[in-house]
Amino acid sequence: MSEIRSLSQLMTDLKHSLSGDDVRLGTLLEQLHERGFGAVLLLFAAPMALPIPVPPGINIALATPLLLLTAQQVIGRHTIWLPEKLRQSALPRTKIEGLIDAMLPWLKRLELLTKPRMGWITQNGPSCFFGFLGLLMALAVCVPVPLTNTVPSLGIALMAVGTLMRDGLATLVGAIIGMAWVTMLVGAVIIFGPEAFDIVKETIKSFL
Repeated sequence: MSEIRSLSQLMTDLKHSLSGDDVRLGTLLEQLHERGFGAVLLLFAAPMALPIPVPPGINIALATPLLLLTAQQVIGRHTIWLPEKLRQSALPRTKIEGLIDAMLPWLKRLELLTKPRMGWITQNGPSCFFGFLGLLMALAVCVPVPLTNTVPSLGIALMAVGTLMRDGLATLVGAIIGMAWVTMLVGAVIIFGPEAFDIVKETIKSFL
C-alpha cells in the first residue's frame, strides 16, 4: 500500500492542479476525491478557522458546502453529493490559491502533532456521530456573532484532519473545541433570549 500524501502536500498538489481564471466547486471535489470527506471539509473549514480576514463572498461559498457535507457524513455517505447548481458555482483561482498559501504553514505544524491513533473513532458509526457534531458546528457558523466562523470552523478542521490522518485524538479535540462554542451559544440564548447575541458580541469585544 503506497503512502498517503501529507496534508500540506495534498493542498500543494491541489494548488498546482488549478487552471483558468475561475475554478468550479465540482472541479475541486474531483481533485480531492482521493481523500473523501476529510479533504473537502478541511479545504472549506480551514480558511475560516485561520486568524485571517475571509472576504464575504468566499465566506458564504465555503459555509454552504460545510452544511451539506457534514449532513451527508451523518447519514454515512462515502461519496460527496452536491446540487448541480452548487457544483457549477465558481471561485476566482487567485482567491483559492491565496487561501491554500495561508493554510500551508498551519498544516505543516499540524503534521508534526498528528499521527495514526485511535483510528476507530474516524470510521463507521463514530464517524457518523462526529459528523452530527460537525453539522451543529456548521450551523453555528451561520450565527452573526464575532468568532462564530473561527471557533466552530477550527473544530471542523481538526476533525477533518483526524479523518485524513486516522488520528482519533485530533477528532476528539476538534469536537471538544467546536461543541464548547456551540454549547456556550445555546446556553446564552436559553438564559438571555435574543439579547444573548449582543451580550456575546460585547463580551468578545472586551477581550479583543
